[in-house]
Amino acid sequence: MSNTPSDAAGAVGMDAATATAALDLSTSRQLAGRSVRPVGLGCMNLNHGYSHFLSDDDAVALVRTALDEGVDHFDTATLYGAGHNEEVVGRALGSRRQDVLLASKGGLVGGPERGIDGRPESLHRQVDASLRRLGTDFIDLYYLHRLDPQVPVEDSAGALSEMIQAGKIGAYGLSEVSGATLERAHAVHPVAAVQNEYSLWTRNPEWGLLDACRRTGTTLVAFSPLGRGFLTGTLEDPAALPAEDLRHRMPRFTAENYPANLALLEPFRAEADRLGTTPAALSIAWILAQGTDVVAIPGTTSAAHLAEDRSAEQVILTADDLARIDAIINQETVHGHRYAEAQRKSIDTEEPPAG
Repeated sequence: MSNTPSDAAGAVGMDAATATAALDLSTSRQLAGRSVRPVGLGCMNLNHGYSHFLSDDDAVALVRTALDEGVDHFDTATLYGAGHNEEVVGRALGSRRQDVLLASKGGLVGGPERGIDGRPESLHRQVDASLRRLGTDFIDLYYLHRLDPQVPVEDSAGALSEMIQAGKIGAYGLSEVSGATLERAHAVHPVAAVQNEYSLWTRNPEWGLLDACRRTGTTLVAFSPLGRGFLTGTLEDPAALPAEDLRHRMPRFTAENYPANLALLEPFRAEADRLGTTPAALSIAWILAQGTDVVAIPGTTSAAHLAEDRSAEQVILTADDLARIDAIINQETVHGHRYAEAQRKSIDTEEPPAG
C-alpha cells in the first residue's frame, strides 16, 4: 500500500486504547471465546435475499474455497433459504467443521410460519433443527436474529443460556438490537456478540451500541459492510436487479435516492485508488479500523470477490485517511433510510440522533 501508519485515534468509534492496535488490520480478533480472522464469510448471499444465487454444488465449492484460503468464521441462519442455507454450509464444512467458528441464528423464520418468534420454547426447537441441518452437535455462536417485541429479551436470553448449559451452543448473541437491549440481555447471561448492520453508509452502531459493546465486552459483528453491494462501486442500476432482490424494497436503492448516492462513489473510488486498493476492500478496512473488537462478515457468490474482501486485512489506514473517507460517505451524505417503513418495525437499533 502507498501510505504509512500513523496515529489512528481519530477513527470513528475508536478509543485511544485500540487506536494503535487497529492499524494492523490483519491481527486475529476475539469472538465467542476464540480467535478468528478479522474478515469472515456471511453465507446469506448463497441462496437468500438477493439474486443470482449459486447452485448447491457451486455454493459448497465457494465455502470450501474460503476454508482453503483461511476463512475461519462462517455465518448462516434459520431464515436463509428456509433452512437450506444451513444445510449447504453444513455440507461444505463437513469434516473440517471443527476448524472454524460456526455461527447461526434463530428467532426469525421464513416459509408458512414467517415472522419473529423469540419465545423460549421456539428457540429450543430452532436450535435443535439448526444442529440437524448443519450436521453438527455444537454451534459455536447462536444469535437471536431479531428481538421479539412480544417477548422480553430476558426470556429469550434465558433460553439461549439454557442451551449453553446443555452444550448445544458455545455462546449466544443478538442481532439488530440497541445498546439498551444488549445490556438487558447481558444482565441475564454475558452476550458474546451483537451482529448489526454497520458500514460507511449505515452508522447506527455509533449511536449507542458500540459503547454498550465495550462496556459489556461484546464483539460487534458487522453485517453488510459493503452496503448491500453499493460500496463495491459495481451496482450502477438497481432497477436492473431481478424482481425478487430485496434491494428493490430499500429506500436507498430507489430511483429517487440512488443517483444521489451513486455520486458519492467517484470521490470514494479516488480514495481507494490513492491507497492502492479497491472500494470494496477499503470499505471493509474502514470497518476493521473502528476497533479490534469489531469483525466483518461480507457475503459474496464469487471467489474473486472473496479474495478482494479478505485483502482488506492488508490495508493500512491513518487517522487522516479515515477522516477523508468519513467525510465522503456518512449518515448526512447518504440519501434514504436503510429500511422501508414496514421493515423498521422488526429492528431495535438506535436511530440517528435528533438535530
